[in-house]
Amino acid sequence: MAGNPVNFINGTQIEGRRFDVLGIGNAIVDVIAHADDDFLETNGLTKGAMTLIDAATAEDLYARMGAAVESSGGSAANTIAGLSSLGGRGAFIGKVRNDQLGGIFAHDIQALGVDFATAPAIEGAPTARCLIFVTADAQRTMQTFLGASATLGSADIDSAAVRGAAVTYLEGYLWDPPPAKEAFEKAATIAHAAGNMVALTLSDAFCVDRHRADFRRLVEGHVDILFANEAEIKSLYQVDDFDDALQHVRGHCQVAALTRSEKGSVVISGDEVHVIDAVRIPQVVDTTGAGDLYAAGFLFGLTRGRSLHDCGRMGAICAAEAISHYGARPETPLADLVRQALG
Repeated sequence: MAGNPVNFINGTQIEGRRFDVLGIGNAIVDVIAHADDDFLETNGLTKGAMTLIDAATAEDLYARMGAAVESSGGSAANTIAGLSSLGGRGAFIGKVRNDQLGGIFAHDIQALGVDFATAPAIEGAPTARCLIFVTADAQRTMQTFLGASATLGSADIDSAAVRGAAVTYLEGYLWDPPPAKEAFEKAATIAHAAGNMVALTLSDAFCVDRHRADFRRLVEGHVDILFANEAEIKSLYQVDDFDDALQHVRGHCQVAALTRSEKGSVVISGDEVHVIDAVRIPQVVDTTGAGDLYAAGFLFGLTRGRSLHDCGRMGAICAAEAISHYGARPETPLADLVRQALG
């Protein structure tokens, strides 16, 4: 289990913190368009997965896309945007280039009230972008050019911001570039030294497949709160059954929040097990960002001293809003939805 001596699940340690949650992840501009299965097959895309691509492939696929919506994105950035929609105090660390897309990303996230002060790169790869193809069954297939975001390193970690955040939230997608490993461990060390908590999202089962040993070490040594979906947690422990995975993760971190799509989620902490129903909506439009906003709701509740069951319900409410429309950012103020459901 992570070495953090402070468990502030009851919210008592939030007092005096500048931020509720500091996210560290890929600073990406999302490009979202409709596509059919034939398009995916013709272009050799693995449905439902996130695949890393180079600049040339990104340009080629972009030219083949239909009409698209462009907005600032990235998994951890989406979570922090959701936190702001709930009324939380968020900050984000991520690398962009000093180019047009970099400016768009910075403006968008700061306009949401998120503290974003990472210095942009002045040379090298351009700002990252994620080409997201949404099929009629609401599945999203992501082709990601990491660009400048992959250059984030330990020098970009703002120690004062980490010390001032009740939770530092790490994005598993960012584990691919080697410099990010040092950045994550530096941030986790600073957070724990300040008596704060560290959260990790595993991000994608394919990401877990690539870095299983590293992720296990990270979860057991540095992480207090783990977010994973069913496929990711089974991949982490190389088991076929969700209940087996649940037993493996028990005791490795203080809290594990495991999402199961329409089956809802399961939240584990020590001997506590909470089964949370999914929030039903008339139609699932796009699953992009569902896990990101689940984490936003959960962490907001945690830093407000809510019970783990309530945290899971908040996560479910926020995830339901995300899948009711295209794109990963909330279109309805999440604070209003949570207030209506939970008071």
